[in-house]
Amino acid sequence: MSIERMELVNIAGLMKDLDEVLERCCRSQCFHIEAASHDMDDNNGFKALSEENPYTECLKRIYSVAQTVSYRPKGVDFSGEEMEETEKCKVYVSELEKSFSEYNLKISELSKSISLREQALIQLNHLKGLNVDFKKIFSCKNISVRFGKLPVDSYQKLVYYNDRPFVFVSFDNDKDYYWGVYFVPNAHKAVADDIFESLYFERVRIPDFVKGTAENAIEEITAELEKERRELEQAKIDVENLLAEKKSEIDKIFSKLKHLHDVFELRKNVSALKDKFYLVGFVPKKEVKKFMGVFADMPDVAVLVNPPELDKRLEPPIKLRNNWFAKPFEIFVEMYGLPSYNGFNPTMFVAITYTLIFGIMFGDLGQGLAIALAGLFIWKKKKNRFGQILTRIGCSSAFFGLVYGSVFGYEEALNPLYKLIGLKEKPIEVFEDTHTILIGAISIGVVLIIVSILINIFVNLKNKDYEKALFGNSGLAGLVFYSATLVAMVSTFVFGHNLFKAPYVLGLIVLPLLVMFFRVPLAKLAHTKGHVEESEGGIGEFITENFFELFEYLLSYITNTMSFLRIGGFVLSHAGLMLVVMVLAKSAALFAPIVVIIGNIFVIGMEGLIVGIQCLRLEYYEMFSRFYEGDGHAFKPVSVDYNSEIE
Repeated sequence: MSIERMELVNIAGLMKDLDEVLERCCRSQCFHIEAASHDMDDNNGFKALSEENPYTECLKRIYSVAQTVSYRPKGVDFSGEEMEETEKCKVYVSELEKSFSEYNLKISELSKSISLREQALIQLNHLKGLNVDFKKIFSCKNISVRFGKLPVDSYQKLVYYNDRPFVFVSFDNDKDYYWGVYFVPNAHKAVADDIFESLYFERVRIPDFVKGTAENAIEEITAELEKERRELEQAKIDVENLLAEKKSEIDKIFSKLKHLHDVFELRKNVSALKDKFYLVGFVPKKEVKKFMGVFADMPDVAVLVNPPELDKRLEPPIKLRNNWFAKPFEIFVEMYGLPSYNGFNPTMFVAITYTLIFGIMFGDLGQGLAIALAGLFIWKKKKNRFGQILTRIGCSSAFFGLVYGSVFGYEEALNPLYKLIGLKEKPIEVFEDTHTILIGAISIGVVLIIVSILINIFVNLKNKDYEKALFGNSGLAGLVFYSATLVAMVSTFVFGHNLFKAPYVLGLIVLPLLVMFFRVPLAKLAHTKGHVEESEGGIGEFITENFFELFEYLLSYITNTMSFLRIGGFVLSHAGLMLVVMVLAKSAALFAPIVVIIGNIFVIGMEGLIVGIQCLRLEYYEMFSRFYEGDGHAFKPVSVDYNSEIE
């Protein structure tokens, strides 16, 4: 469990070979390219390539064509497709667009017509009482006609306008509206329109294709709708058949275009000088030989391999190396931030501690096995790393369920098993051993904090950062202070042997505090290569700053330790929730099995999520904060991504 060692790779050659070099870099699947800007300055003459990608337009067009038929192109083998030239790409895509455009236009027009006719039917169904030809109504020269609907409350107010020169005729109504028409002389049209607008009249536009009476128009439109719907269905079938015929071609064209596009995009990371190019990147050390073999038959291309430390301007990318058990937990490390290249890979530490803490907090044999099976299902179906995490923490939950004697909330179900192996009762009775559980939670916290400090000491000694390794609150001084204080408290208050005496206090408590207080000058004396700051405000500011920082360190020891009480708290809360479920089931009589099933599902879902989050909080805040800085960036080998869309 470590960080993959990298080698710095420089590639130089003639511009005529650039596309082939980039193509082979993609094919190797192990080359992490760096931006060209780092190796350019005003003196060396190198310039970054800034060319417009000639394949972008064609690629956007093929996305557009596929989108019109609700198809998502996928990457396939495109061998045999010769489209390196931009003009050939355009011809391919134009032919494809032409194949679908006729059908898509017909579908669009039919859909629009059907929508208009459906809306017209809705309006006309409310105007069946108007037994007059619409053509005659609209042919009136001196009278204006407005069809629409009027709110019920507003309809009652029309009596106040009896003296006005308009007539409103209602043909239908429901609980919200009166549907009808008002007639008004053209000379008074503006006044009438203002009145009806104030009454919240919603005008309905009668389409031009409506002819005859309302009932005749309904019959005619209904018949036309049936015809257009049949035509639309047939057009959709024709498009589906065409898509089935062209799908293979679309995928090949798309794959080739996406490949050409993504390879050309890599030119942005290349610097050029006249007819020569230069690019730089990183390759995992174990794959360098394979990578160099990729260019063995290109004599004009030079591939130089150097240690990553050779170029201080470049930070090597991070590729975590973990075994089968820890690998799924990389997702938690990535969420926090990858380690630096010379840092510590915490994935195994997270895998072990997260799995154990979750199992302790959520101990139930039946529920744990259910979580494990759910994780296995997710992994098999979706290949999601979260499913593998669920499998591991579910097994841990099941194990501690054996310790607590709980199976889906039944606390006595495992008693025969305990008697069979020679135990009188279950190892831990949650509600009777509350004190033990809480003390155990604190003890787990103490151990994990000490382990975190030891990791911090190891990592920073390796990097020769003596301030953090020896003099910081998570360094050797902090370890001595924290351990000595805890040992003295346990000895005094538990065993009755008082260790808080002058030599002990001065040597193991006060002295480490002074070391932490003067950590900056001490680190400077130790010739640290770590980050050492000198106070600009003189001795007064130095004392003030370090006093408050020391006070903060003391608080962090207390809060970090007490934070682990949540482990014991969730052990008790889980048992309490299941006790509530069992009480409800007992009172439900015949429906008891249903209550138990629903209760278990609720607890697994709700409490399982909360416990998972709390475990992650302990990892990040109580442990990672002492030894880990997630300031690395991921190793991303250049490749063609067929799932990403271009902007």
